[in-house]
Amino acid sequence: MNLILIGTLASIAAGSATILGALAVFSMRRVSDKVLDTAMGFAAGVMLSATFFGLIAPAIRAGGVWKAAAGIIAGALFLIVIEKLVPHMHRVTGKAGLPSHLGKVSLFILAMTIHNFPEGLSVGVGFAGGNIRAGIVLAIAIGIQNIVEGLSTALYLFRDRNKIMKAFLVASFTCVVEPIGGFIGITIVSLSNLLIPYGLSFAAGAMLFVTSEEIIPETHSRGNAREATVGIILGVIVMMLLEYLLV
Repeated sequence: MNLILIGTLASIAAGSATILGALAVFSMRRVSDKVLDTAMGFAAGVMLSATFFGLIAPAIRAGGVWKAAAGIIAGALFLIVIEKLVPHMHRVTGKAGLPSHLGKVSLFILAMTIHNFPEGLSVGVGFAGGNIRAGIVLAIAIGIQNIVEGLSTALYLFRDRNKIMKAFLVASFTCVVEPIGGFIGITIVSLSNLLIPYGLSFAAGAMLFVTSEEIIPETHSRGNAREATVGIILGVIVMMLLEYLLV
C-alpha cells in the first residue's frame, strides 16, 4: 500500500479517537476536576514521550543533532506565529491572537485546530522512510491523547451551557484537521530522504510547544498539580513501554 495513503489513514484513525472520547460525555456528564486533570496529565505524558522517542530520536539518527535542533526550533516558531495571527480561545487564558468578532465556540474550534494540526503532522511524518511500526506507535499515542481531549473538550463545552449534542458535535469536529496534517507530513517527507530529519523534528517542536503552552498549564490551573504530574509520569512510562515493545 502507498506510504502516503498509510500515513493519511493512520492520522484519520488517530483523529477519530477524539470522537470516541467525546461520545463519553453522554454517560460522564460530571467528571471531577481532579480525575480530568490526572487524565489530561497522562495524555500530556504520552505526547511528551512520543515526541522524544518517536520524533526527536529518529530525527537525530536520520540527520544528526543540529538538523534535529533546527527542526525543533522551526516547529515551535511556526506555532508561535500561528498563535499570534489566528484569533482563538484558550480554556484557561481566554482569547488570543488577532482581534475578532467570532463567537466563543468558533474561537474555541480555531484553538483546537491549531492544537490538533501538529498531532496529525506527527502521525504523518512518523511513517518517514517507510518505518511502519514507528508510525503506528505514534498514531496510538496521539489516539490515546485524543480520547482524553475529546472528553475534556465536550465536558468544557457542556459546562459552558451548551446543549450536550452540540458539545459532542463541536468536540468531534475539532479532529477534522488531523488527517490534513497527516497527509501534508507524510507527503513532504516522502519527497526526499533529506527532508526526513527536518520533518520529524519540526513536528516534535510543534508538539512540544502545544504540550507546554496549553495542556500542562491547563492541568495545573485548578489546584491539581500533584495529580496531573503523576499522570504525566505514568503517560511517559506507558508510551516508553509501547515504543520498546512495538518498535
